[in-house]
Amino acid sequence: MAIILKKTIPPGNRIRVLVVDDSVVIRRLVTHALAEDPVLEVAGFASDGAIALSRIPQLNPDVITLDIEMPGMDGLETLRHIRENYPQIRVVMFSTLTERGAGITLQALALGADDYVAKAANVGSLDRSMASLRSELIPKIKQFFYIAGSTPPPASRPAPPKPPPAAAIPVPVVRDRQVVAIGVSTGGPNALSAIVPQFPPDFPLPILIVQHMPPLFTRLLAERLQTVTKLRVEEAAEGSPVLPNKILIAPGDYHMRVSRRDGKPLVTLSQGPPENSCRPAVDVLFRSVGEVYGGSVISAILTGMGQDGLRGTEVLKAQGAYVIAQDEDSSVVWGMPGAVVGAGLADRVVPLDGVVPEILKHIEKG
Repeated sequence: MAIILKKTIPPGNRIRVLVVDDSVVIRRLVTHALAEDPVLEVAGFASDGAIALSRIPQLNPDVITLDIEMPGMDGLETLRHIRENYPQIRVVMFSTLTERGAGITLQALALGADDYVAKAANVGSLDRSMASLRSELIPKIKQFFYIAGSTPPPASRPAPPKPPPAAAIPVPVVRDRQVVAIGVSTGGPNALSAIVPQFPPDFPLPILIVQHMPPLFTRLLAERLQTVTKLRVEEAAEGSPVLPNKILIAPGDYHMRVSRRDGKPLVTLSQGPPENSCRPAVDVLFRSVGEVYGGSVISAILTGMGQDGLRGTEVLKAQGAYVIAQDEDSSVVWGMPGAVVGAGLADRVVPLDGVVPEILKHIEKG
C-alpha cells in the first residue's frame, strides 16, 4: 500500500473534514467537537457511503471520518472506492468496541484506512462523549498534516532534548542479543503484517511487541499475524513465558513488562497509569527488558504518532542495546521513530522492508 506524505496546511486554511455516519447524534457530536479546534473545519456530512462518494468532488475534503456499519453502502465498500478514486484523502474509521467491530476495523486498515477511533458503547453523558472525541479523534486527524506556523516539517524542526547524562556514558559493546522488542502505533497493523512474515521459522529470539490498540483488537491482531508466519504468535497473558520462536503482543489496556521467575523470563501485566497517554506503552516494555536483559536487546521503533518509546530507548541505548528506527518515507506517521532519530539514539534508520533484514544481519554479526 502506498504511503501518503504529510500535507502542509497553508496559513489561514483549515483541515477540511467530511463526516460520514448514519447516526444524526454522532454527526452532531463530531461536528461540535471539531468546531472547537481552530484548524479543523467540517466541510459536510453524509449518512451513507454512496452519498459520501457523490459529495467528495464538491466538498474536496482532506479527511473523511467513516462509520463502518451503515445501511446501503457500508464503510468497507465506501473505503474501497475512496482508495481507488481519491488515494490522497485521509480516512479515519469509526468502529465499535466489539469483536465484530474490531475485526472489521482490522480489515479496513488492511484496505487502506489511515487510522480508527473506537466508539465505546454507553459512553455516558454528552460531556464525556465530547471529551472522548476531543482526546481521540482530533489528534488522529491532525497527525497527518503539517500546520503552517505551528508544526514545521522535520527538516526545520528543532532537535528533541538530549538524553539524560546517564546516556552519555560510553555505551558498552554487547554482541550476544537475547530478545527483540518492537514499539508501533498508527499504521502498525499493516507494518506488522509486512514484517512478521520476514522472520524465519527458526528465528532464535523471542519477539515482544507493543501496538497501541484497545482490548479485543490486540487479540484479533495476534490471530491475524499467526496466519502469515510459522512463528507462534499470541496476545500475552500474565505469566506467559518469553521464548525463542515466539511473538508476544501486549494486550489492550494492559502494560506489558518482562520479569524473571526462577531464572526464566516471563510476562507480567498491569493496569498502572497510562504513559504518553498510552496503555500499553512502549516505554514500559522497553524499560523492563532493559532490567532483565541489560544491553542484550534489539529494539525497533516503527510508525506511530507521538513519542512513546523515546525514554525507554534512551535506557536501552545506555546499556548497549541495538536500536533500529523506521524511516520517514515508509512510515504512515513519523512521530515515534522520528523522536528516536532526532535524539540521536538510532543505530540504523531503514525503510520498513529493511527492519527484519537489519535484525537478522545484526544477530549474524553478533
